[in-house]
Amino acid sequence: MTSIRPRRPGRRLRSFGAAALAIALSVSLAACAGSDTIVTGSRPTPGQPPGTTLTRRAALALSALPGYQAPRALGDATFGRALLGASGDITWTVYNSQNNPVENVDRTRKVAWGSGSEYTDVPGVLTFRGNNARSAPTYGTAQITEKKLSIEWTHDIGAVSADGSYFPGAGWTGQPLLVKWPSDTKQAMKLSAANVADDNFVEVIYPVFDGSVYRLSLADGSVTRPKIEGKWGFKGTGSIDPRGYPLLYAGQGLNENGSDKGPWNYHIFDLIKNKEVATISGTDEVSHRQDPVGWGAFDSSALVDRKSDTLIEPGENGIVYQAKLNASFDAKAGTVSVNPTLTKMTYRTPLSRQYGIESSAAAWKNLMWATDNDGLMVCWDARTLEIVWARALGDNSDSTPVLDDSTGHPYLYTGNSVGWRGSERRDQVANLRKIDGLTGDIVWQYDLPAYYDFHVKGGLLSTPLLGQGEVSDLVFFNVGKTTAPSEGTLVALDQRTGQVAWSRDVAHYSWSSPVLIHGADGHEYGVFGDSAGLLHLFDPNTGRDYTTISLGANVEASVAAYDNMIVVASYDQKIFGIRVS
Repeated sequence: MTSIRPRRPGRRLRSFGAAALAIALSVSLAACAGSDTIVTGSRPTPGQPPGTTLTRRAALALSALPGYQAPRALGDATFGRALLGASGDITWTVYNSQNNPVENVDRTRKVAWGSGSEYTDVPGVLTFRGNNARSAPTYGTAQITEKKLSIEWTHDIGAVSADGSYFPGAGWTGQPLLVKWPSDTKQAMKLSAANVADDNFVEVIYPVFDGSVYRLSLADGSVTRPKIEGKWGFKGTGSIDPRGYPLLYAGQGLNENGSDKGPWNYHIFDLIKNKEVATISGTDEVSHRQDPVGWGAFDSSALVDRKSDTLIEPGENGIVYQAKLNASFDAKAGTVSVNPTLTKMTYRTPLSRQYGIESSAAAWKNLMWATDNDGLMVCWDARTLEIVWARALGDNSDSTPVLDDSTGHPYLYTGNSVGWRGSERRDQVANLRKIDGLTGDIVWQYDLPAYYDFHVKGGLLSTPLLGQGEVSDLVFFNVGKTTAPSEGTLVALDQRTGQVAWSRDVAHYSWSSPVLIHGADGHEYGVFGDSAGLLHLFDPNTGRDYTTISLGANVEASVAAYDNMIVVASYDQKIFGIRVS
């Protein structure tokens, strides 16, 4: 059955820059995904990526950036520069591990990344969205002929009561990690002889709400090592050391368990001993955090530069942490060690009211970008923590930015939610944007009306998905609470222009970030979960579902996939291994 629902007023596309684009969107009926209405626009360059350039790891001199000016020294080791998109300045201070302000930061440390494909040599999905560009939430190639989803295995997990609410299973962002370990690492971790001998063995490592880290076989869900038991819940996504070291980095999202209350910590786990070996405290005297004061969660998924042995982790306390890990791994001896030394950066703006970062950072060369609770996108130098630019985005921005450097120039795709604009009853739209990573300029902007809900925000909470293969001209946004408070919109936009290729009204809103699985037939297959507990397999060319399968309750977490196997946990308090066939 086919039908068209009138579009809500106010949905609009803006284009920016010296050569502003005048785009007239012609919308026609395409198809229905079940009862979900889909409308189509046009695709000027179907299947053609903006470019094919591969960036090697190297540092970029800030003086080479377009329009770069050195920051103003304000005294007391504080520096400042003008905000983009708003009046006033952003000011920042760097601190050493003793919380002393640092006037002259060491500029010799060579912290940098290349294109996302250069992040690690270990097969799998080792951090949120797979790499430093946040562009690879799946790995490998799937044999897909039937276009079906089937549950291969499940593993029961728990729940926790905290912060006046109940948190079952896994939540936002809650992506599992999938790792095809080197053989010597498997031996060092004392995995079973069968798993060590199996060249196709992939391990699922999954920190979840109940505070435990689960270790399972991707093939059948069997336990590979006993779970690492913790008391305080994980809400975000962990990271595996990209060198193949048996180290897990995971941020704590909750510090309550029933009537018990504990400290805020970022955790480092030794996966040989299967225990925590180091922490970074989220209760930090240099934090400016407000609303609530003292909040010290870590929802961000860390990035590690394997060459410089450096981890970068933004915190919900508003601090960007740079950790020299001092990590070493001796596979023959079966030992791994880590002893982080911290450098920190905090910042202030006239717009800031919370001072917290929930998004994960994207990185290219020595530049990093993250968005924050106060609606800012901040770009900083990973070596010195100098802020290069900061742009006001208009509202709370928790969605992780996705980076495309296929032209040799970094661009970020991002969006915001309806947070404090909604509470003030004004401008209730989600702004989806492409931003120039070097200058902070807005390339294009597409707006979607979204509902305000104090408890469950409308707008973009999921992470944008960069197209690949036959849809490499597109970028996908999964936006919540758009056409109605319980509904959402999945929209595919042209990467170059922001023009709509197709837009689908989703019956049940979603915070789950969509992924693409590459088929051996040359086609791409989209997957996302929704708040009704459905996992969707869809055609990214049209938005139409091939099939869905129920995972029992809200799929708020983001999926990861390796070849034909998809893994995600739902509010049904289960981890699911799902085969696409």
